[in-house]
This record gives sequence, structure tokens and C-alpha cells, in this order.
Amino acid sequence: MDTILITGAAGFIGCETSLKLLDQGYKVVGVDNLNDYYDPALKMQRLNRLKEHSQFTFYQTDIADLAPLQDIFKNEQPHYVINLAAQAGVRYSLENPHSYAQSNMVGFVNILECCRDLIEQGKTFKHLVYASSSSVYGGNEKVPFEETDEVCDPRSLYAASKRANELMAHTYANLFKLPCSGLRFFTVYGPWGRPDMSPMLFAKNILDGKPIKVFNHGDLWRDFTFVGDIVEGVTRLTFHPATGDIPAEIYNIGNSKPVQLLEYIQTMEEVLGKEAILDLQDWPATEVYKTYASTEKLKKAVGYQPNTNLEDGLKQFAEWYKGYHQSQKDA
Repeated sequence: MDTILITGAAGFIGCETSLKLLDQGYKVVGVDNLNDYYDPALKMQRLNRLKEHSQFTFYQTDIADLAPLQDIFKNEQPHYVINLAAQAGVRYSLENPHSYAQSNMVGFVNILECCRDLIEQGKTFKHLVYASSSSVYGGNEKVPFEETDEVCDPRSLYAASKRANELMAHTYANLFKLPCSGLRFFTVYGPWGRPDMSPMLFAKNILDGKPIKVFNHGDLWRDFTFVGDIVEGVTRLTFHPATGDIPAEIYNIGNSKPVQLLEYIQTMEEVLGKEAILDLQDWPATEVYKTYASTEKLKKAVGYQPNTNLEDGLKQFAEWYKGYHQSQKDA
């Protein structure tokens, strides 16, 4: 079977993607720096799930460090690369802009260069898939968001860095015929998620009886997308390499059913069995009003569209989170 290198393998989406590909029989090479942006213990728990598979190899490396990354590519010679390593978070970019420049810009150039080396050495490299974000749509008011929409009004450095990744990938596809596909994820949630994301933040405070911050008094809309649907899209597109004179593609992966924040909180209350205390706040500069994915291009390419409804997805999240939350309290 082919070898697939996945950066950010101990992350939320990276772990779930790795598990799916391991279950399908592929050899997976995981790369992650295990940084402390959030509790590394959660990353180690995810990593332990991966290490149960004999076809999994792990390197603790930062993709912003070129030399060790080149060594990994030389040793493993992957057929496919899925780049999910990034400095995540929108509001965090106001406090730590340099971490975004290192991971999302320098790190991504390093990934592109390593893939380019494989091509120029005549190796059997087939496709680079990388995480972009719905945040690239920024201030766009036309919905649903389509891949052909202009994306020149980012509202955060994170969004700008993800749009830069798309342009960088396009350039390498043009100059070096490097097949690459950028995937714009829409508000991912589910079991084993990141503690800085709203499901974990909201669930923790609801269960602890503490207020949750509700931006714009709850009048925000998000295209919440279950992690299993994201992973299905990622894996299908991995084996659907970009082609053409400039082999670069962009795809939305979203649920195409925006939900108002207050409805989302109400559903969270129902699955947790406890009422939330709301701390209603004004509009922050980094936020956008609505995200809404068109997934027609995704469906046409690989015959798939996300389809998990919010209640079912949050039930799966809540079932996992209650156990995780209790383990954190007992620790």
C-alpha cells in the first residue's frame, strides 16, 4: 500500500484522518511538534490511539524546521502528503502573530519544497492535500460561499495565512507541476476536538455552571461540520489528485446548513442535559456574520457531501466529552 505522510497527526482532524487511513490499510507517517498551544496531554492521548497500529510511524518535528523535515521525506518517500499542521485559532492571532507566520507560512513553504524535491527526484509522489479554512471568505456577504468567490477581505491573520497557502500552492503547481488541493474546512466539531473550540469551551462551562461567551448576542451563523464528514472528504480527495496545466484545486468541505449560534447552544444544552449561563457580548473584530459552504464542487469530484445533522453530531461529541471532562476533574 502507498505511504501517506500526515502533518499535525496528533491534532483533532489529523488524528481522525490518520485512523481512517490506517484502518484502510495504508502506511501512515505522522508528523507533529506536540506544542503547548493547548494541553499536550490531549495530543498524547490521540497519539496513543495511533500508536496501536503497526503501520503508523511518528516523528516529533516542527514543519517550520526544514532540515529534519527533509530527512523525514527522504526516509519515508511518501506517495501522498496531507498537511494539517498549522497554528490554529482566529482570535489567538491577535496575541501571537509570529506563531502563524512560522507554522502557516514558513512551515507550508517547507512542505511545498519537500514535495517538489520528490517530484524532481523522480519519486512516485502523487498529491499534496492541505488544510485551508472557511475564514478565507472573510467579509463576503454572498452565500453560499463558492470556491470561485473573491477572497480578498480576510478578517484575521489566520485567514490571511490560509489564503496565502492557497496562492503558494497554486504557484508551485504552476512552476513545478506539483498536484495540490486546498480544503476549506467549515467550523469542525466532534469527539476529541480542540479545547479552544466552541464545543469544548461551551461544554466545559455548561457542566461547570460557568457563563459562556456569546458573541454578537448570539446572532451569528456557522456551518457546523462533523469531524467524520471532514475526514471522509479529506480521504476521498487525497486519492483524487488535481490535474491540468496548473494542477491546483480548492474545495469547500462544509455541512451546507448554517445554524444560528443560539440554536447551537440550545442543542448543546439538550445533549448535555444542563442549561447554559449566557454572557452576551458585542461583535469582535475577528468574527464574520455567517459561514455557509457550497459543496457542489466536492460532490462532483468525489461523489460525497457532508450529511451529519447537528443534533446527531453533538450527541456523539457529548457522549465522548462527559468522560473526558470527568477524567480532567479527577486528574
